[in-house]
Amino acid sequence: MNCTATPIALPGILDLRAQFLQENNFQIRYDSVHRRGWSTSWLITLDGTPIGYGSTMGQEKREVHDTIFEFYILPTHLHRAFLAFETLLAASKAIYVETQSNLTLLPTMLFTYIRDIVSHVTLFSAGPTTNLQPVNTVFGADPSTQPQPPGTALFRPWRDGDKAFDHTSEPTGDFVLAVNEEIVATGGFLLHYNAPFADLYMEVKPEHRQKGLGSYLIQELKRECYAAGRVPAARCNNVNTASRATLLKGGMTIAGNMLLGKINP
Repeated sequence: MNCTATPIALPGILDLRAQFLQENNFQIRYDSVHRRGWSTSWLITLDGTPIGYGSTMGQEKREVHDTIFEFYILPTHLHRAFLAFETLLAASKAIYVETQSNLTLLPTMLFTYIRDIVSHVTLFSAGPTTNLQPVNTVFGADPSTQPQPPGTALFRPWRDGDKAFDHTSEPTGDFVLAVNEEIVATGGFLLHYNAPFADLYMEVKPEHRQKGLGSYLIQELKRECYAAGRVPAARCNNVNTASRATLLKGGMTIAGNMLLGKINP
């Protein structure tokens, strides 16, 4: 029985990758790595018959593809998955494995062959529909009253002439929260992930944090995302408890974690 893993141009694994995406029906964090030319594709064959593929990318240097981040074996050949993975390891000379914990196959390989596993990122998927009300940041009035009093956060698209505050972690985005014409938070969703999924992001002006603005903004971004025909997802650093709480309150739910480990010598 001859199992091989051979480098192949991306089009050579697209049919297999379509099945991978169908079986893992959620946002794939590193989906765009392929399209950006930052990966090496490996066709895995058994006695000359394609049974799956693997993909490697750079961990510390983009051009040094030393990290396995995708691994897929056709269902009829899953009993050969460990042989296929060992073949991929030998051919690719990978040093690391990085995977989402919610994938169906690669996490098993990670816990079988890898040591010193760490996680720095929490992944989120769309959760329950929320009904948070616009946040009043000035008067403390009941935000359900109509009309909204001055000082109530207004969610709207970005307009020509808007001036954003200095951002430290996220881009400005296509939507804002404005209070008395002051932009106090911005956000949007990124579309370079596997369809139909999109990645929510937002940032609140420092002096307006811890007022409920972030979770209200996430709620409204979710609605805009669905209206655009996309399914919202998100992620944050594990130690960022404020962002995690904001995402959960705004209607997201924890879907898994990014896992990284070094291959056992």
